[in-house]
Amino acid sequence: MTARRRPVRKVAARTGFYALLLLMLVPFAFVFWYMISTSLKPQQALTSSTFQWTFTPTLANYAQVMQQTDFLEFALNSMLVGLGSVAIALGLGLPAAYAIARYKAPKLAGIILSARVTPGITFLIPLFIIFSRLDWVDTYRALIVAHLLITLPLVTWLMIGFFEELPQEIIDSARVDGASAIRTFLQVILPVTRGGIASAAILAFIFSWNHFMFSVVLAGRTTRTLPVAVFEFMSYGQINWGAIAAAATVMTIPVVVLAMFAQRHIVQGLAGGAVKG
Repeated sequence: MTARRRPVRKVAARTGFYALLLLMLVPFAFVFWYMISTSLKPQQALTSSTFQWTFTPTLANYAQVMQQTDFLEFALNSMLVGLGSVAIALGLGLPAAYAIARYKAPKLAGIILSARVTPGITFLIPLFIIFSRLDWVDTYRALIVAHLLITLPLVTWLMIGFFEELPQEIIDSARVDGASAIRTFLQVILPVTRGGIASAAILAFIFSWNHFMFSVVLAGRTTRTLPVAVFEFMSYGQINWGAIAAAATVMTIPVVVLAMFAQRHIVQGLAGGAVKG
């Protein structure tokens, strides 16, 4: 009797799991569907007093986005700022995270976490004053430094966990072989945690790509990023929902493709850990 019940319980548990997963995914899928469908609607359907479930798709909103804004330039700006801030965050955050995990510094980890959860507007005015005196406003370096407030704490905090899970035997083996601390970190620790590094880098880039506030204040006409391009279709008297949805769709596609493309590499990196390597 017990042996018969086990398959039933297993099927019930699996069914409940997928049902819960579907329930969680429905709101996110609805948001994406609504955004894409809005971007394809003609102006008549968008201004209608009732929601239009059926309509003739059009690319007019996408054409408007490309024609009325320097959208491709904004995308390049977002790419440069995101890659620059993530590269510096990895260069500074990986050694910091390893030091915190290696020497057990929970207070320093708490300070880093507080910097991560502090609202960005707290830093905005001081940064603007400093960058104005340095003549950095409307420059890539100002945006990259500002975005470090987003990417650096995120990379450091995520990597602390990965470094804490490393077996001590790996570090001891490197010491026995005569490797210095720096060589151990570069040639042993980083390759072992490549999956975690990839995860942290991708998440940091997505947060930087989507960030809006710093670009509005610190960027100029030549350095504005994609979130500002979306904002430009909102005015005091009118909101162009079709163009906003089209810009948001184009802005979302790169990070979705990045996450899908890198998913396999992240899983392989996490699976190929220290014990298997």
